[in-house]
Amino acid sequence: MKEKTNRGKFWTARYAVINAAYFMGFCGVHTYASIFMLDRGFTNSQIGMLLAFANVFSVVIQPVLAGLIDKPGKLTNRRAASMCTALIIVLSLVLAFTRREKPVIFIVFMLIYMIQMAYQPIIIAMNFEYAEKGCPINFGLARGIGSAGFAAYSPVLGNMLEQRDVSVIHIGNVVVLAVGLLFLLTFRLPDKTEKPQIESGEEGRKEKRIKEAGEVPGQECTAHNNFFDFAKHYPKFMLFLLAAVLVFFAHNMINDYLIQIITPLGGTKKHIGYATSMAALIELPTMAFFAKMAKKIPCEKLLMLSTVLFTVKVLLLFLAKGIAGVFVSQLCQIGAYALFIPASAYYASMVMEKLDQVKGQAYVNCAITLSGTFSGLVCGRILDMAGPKVMLGCGSAASFLGTVLAVAAIRKRRTEGSGPVRG
Repeated sequence: MKEKTNRGKFWTARYAVINAAYFMGFCGVHTYASIFMLDRGFTNSQIGMLLAFANVFSVVIQPVLAGLIDKPGKLTNRRAASMCTALIIVLSLVLAFTRREKPVIFIVFMLIYMIQMAYQPIIIAMNFEYAEKGCPINFGLARGIGSAGFAAYSPVLGNMLEQRDVSVIHIGNVVVLAVGLLFLLTFRLPDKTEKPQIESGEEGRKEKRIKEAGEVPGQECTAHNNFFDFAKHYPKFMLFLLAAVLVFFAHNMINDYLIQIITPLGGTKKHIGYATSMAALIELPTMAFFAKMAKKIPCEKLLMLSTVLFTVKVLLLFLAKGIAGVFVSQLCQIGAYALFIPASAYYASMVMEKLDQVKGQAYVNCAITLSGTFSGLVCGRILDMAGPKVMLGCGSAASFLGTVLAVAAIRKRRTEGSGPVRG
């Protein structure tokens, strides 16, 4: 028993390093995108265009890449993540030594941003793949350490930028992702797989669904690689994705325009650093103990709770009268984003059939990515025309509608006396 426990911690520790390296690289590319691009001579409009293109292309390629991985063959989650990481390392080196060639910078940075968004669901899906092979991983803890890595790396990079050229962003990216690549290359499944370790009780519920649907465990199911086939097969899941777009519309609005929101409340740039670091750090406890919570509370209920707290967060910001209200709003992160990420990952794994597992994770990430595109385009316009208060009111309404749709999609998936319902 002791050997098995140690082995479980070892799997979790290595997976946690992979997550931490990924989100440290994510921090360098996403948090400091404007700083890098402005230094290289781009305007705000050009930066917005770049990020919009990157998000849209990412949404397109995520299901395609997931479909390739879901098919039986040599392309596994680990190999795909390793190739994506290696490619970003090479592209980051190109950016670090490219000064004023704006077309090259535009294309290379867009590729980095796009690839980084595209393989995030692959890293999530890798956890469930390994769990099925008998490698016990505490996904919540590992993902929480990823957020902690983001929170710790951001101020370090910020201080380095005060003393060095902006190319340090991509040099740092190369260093942290090289560590991640090393752990990915050695993160191999054991030759002999063991019985899967049931961590949260969700696997048992999934097996029950399979029996109710009349499926035979281990039997090959049909992969739904075509979007319309996927949507028809998982209608409730598609409703959940729409809900996620609306909820994250408000969430991304806060992240993208926080300086405009807090300035009328007496906040400054330093308050942004404090608020974002606090939000990232308080995610760790919820993610770390998610597995234990999910043993007592069904994943679906935790997911519904997270959408409610997303709405409470934006409402508190809408009602805030001073900078203290901003920090109170950020405290909701502990039950909003921190709960949504592991809960949505388990939920997607639970409702997807075997050959749709990676696609399920990819579509959740696509919904979040799309919300960022809409938020950037719509909220900026509202902000210019009517100010932050009206923008927060619109965000509150969108988040509330998203919460209502999420509850409708997630709650009971089958009615009394009916046949099995997918998704």
